Amino acid sequence: MASSLAVCRLQMRGGGRLLRTSLKVHTSLHTSAGTNVVAAREEGARKDVTDEKDGHKSLYALQAERQGQAERSVLISYHSRINEKKFLKYLSRHGDINKYFFYESYGIYAVVEFGSRDSVASLLEETAIPSVNHEAMVPFKSRLLSLKNLGSADSPNQQSGPQCQPQTTVPINQLIQTLSKEGSIDQQVTSLTEAYQLTEENSRLRFLVCSLLKDIAAAYFPECTVRPFGSSVNGFGKLGCDLDMILDLDGISGRKTKMFMHQQIPDLIFADMPKQEPEFLTVQVDAASLLTFNSTVHLIPRSGLSLEYQLKRANSERSATQSILSVIGECVDQFGPGCVGVQKILNARCPLLRFAHQPSGFQCDLTANNRVAIKSTELLYLYGELDPRVRHLVFTVRCWARTHGITSSIPGAWISNFSLTVMVLFFLQRRSPPIIPTLDHLKDLAGPADKSVIEGNDCTFVSDFSKIQLESNTETLEQLLHEFFEFYATFPFSKMSINIRKGKEQNKPEVAPLHIQNPFEISLNVSKNVNATQLERFVALCQESSWLLQQSETSTPREPLFNCTTHGCLIGAWHRITSNQSLRASATVVVCTFFFSLDSREATSIQHQPDQAPVETVTACCDGR
Repeated sequence: MASSLAVCRLQMRGGGRLLRTSLKVHTSLHTSAGTNVVAAREEGARKDVTDEKDGHKSLYALQAERQGQAERSVLISYHSRINEKKFLKYLSRHGDINKYFFYESYGIYAVVEFGSRDSVASLLEETAIPSVNHEAMVPFKSRLLSLKNLGSADSPNQQSGPQCQPQTTVPINQLIQTLSKEGSIDQQVTSLTEAYQLTEENSRLRFLVCSLLKDIAAAYFPECTVRPFGSSVNGFGKLGCDLDMILDLDGISGRKTKMFMHQQIPDLIFADMPKQEPEFLTVQVDAASLLTFNSTVHLIPRSGLSLEYQLKRANSERSATQSILSVIGECVDQFGPGCVGVQKILNARCPLLRFAHQPSGFQCDLTANNRVAIKSTELLYLYGELDPRVRHLVFTVRCWARTHGITSSIPGAWISNFSLTVMVLFFLQRRSPPIIPTLDHLKDLAGPADKSVIEGNDCTFVSDFSKIQLESNTETLEQLLHEFFEFYATFPFSKMSINIRKGKEQNKPEVAPLHIQNPFEISLNVSKNVNATQLERFVALCQESSWLLQQSETSTPREPLFNCTTHGCLIGAWHRITSNQSLRASATVVVCTFFFSLDSREATSIQHQPDQAPVETVTACCDGR
């Protein structure tokens, strides 16, 4: 069956080439509606792969680079006693190695990137399928491998195993020591970001996991793509964050529908076909929406033969997505090496698969056709690239929020990281002068290739960094951090909504304690889950944090936030607060946890007491435990 399908496909492609050879006229249509993701996407992607203006690498370029690396990479379970030089020499027999690194997750693993995909194919050709007594193995071949019997380490220096790259955040006490050595709050915030943001190795591993999952999905959709979105690629991801992935089927060839048409092409949409059809008629239309196209019109002989795939039909795109994810989920569960705990959450607003990938240590969510989320990822990436203070402030506020139990990894009434990020962006738009532009301004700067309409939502904004002219704002990170807390300590949440599209407060369109307009699906409130109690805690903590930073500003001499050996800085203010019984319990949190988030065990203790100040947990951090 597989071979017959391959032949059929080859015949169709051959016919397509023959028809294209006879083309004499090319006409373009530019209409946007429905679910179409507008405009010259392939051309724009090709341009963005090599376009790095003003030192900014576009998200398309970053993704293309990482995807190429992932396709040339393998993931190998590595025994610490194996000689590293012999290991590399063994792999080098199949081709040049561009990069390799080791990390630890349920054992030691090596990520090895070869110079070409041919080298990967050569390695896989000599890879054996293991046999285990009294057990049946599923002979599913992947690029997740195990290496054995290569020879043990033969020198004392190698007995400890290879040097592993960190895939999680540094311990709290180690971070405190690092920050204490910095000379200012600005430097501390920068060091915090560097300690918590995704490393290059972690980013490579995330794209490799996507590539391994694509190998499974390709059994059904050979030309599909699985790529990360959200915090894994938008520049705001923290080490240890979940891996959000999307199964992208839009790039599959053949997703064009040929229709005969009259000389007036738009009439095809609104009127029946005339009885007398011209000799040269055909239009290619995006299969995602027959009423929407941004494609090239190819005139071909009316009498020519044409083939099309026979496909199953679904009642809606949502129903089709649910069916696709259900089947992929079954394959991941039954055949995916290292994939455990697969959950099919198909009735959610956005259907998804959730599972753990043990070799990488990632908690994974896989969706399909979640195009708005991709545009949100691109927008956050753009804002983060415009000014380094954007990422620094977002990391700082997120860590501060997680420390105080304002955010949580458990679904509930907490403020989400995405909502906090939008709040930071809104605050930066409200500075005088603004540090980043509004979304409407980015839309005004957009060119034809940037136009994007998804399910009726206008997701258009400029992608060319050189078109964005920023105003001169020289505020320091310390000033911005203080002003952020002051801004939201006095924000009129009861009446106003946060809107980064307009960059100004607007009257609430609905009754909710906190209203943050979705940047693209403007009828949605991204903070609808937040209750009044959690919002009150957020405002109270903003007030307290603003006061603490104000005390730091009046300290003499000026000293950094994390100088644990003196009392003339903010830590001294914290000690004085601790002895003042008139202040609320939530104000007794020691300074050591002012910025950074807690480890998983400490975060869990906070999550179980969302309406109380996490005094015990924070104190444990200060003690270095």
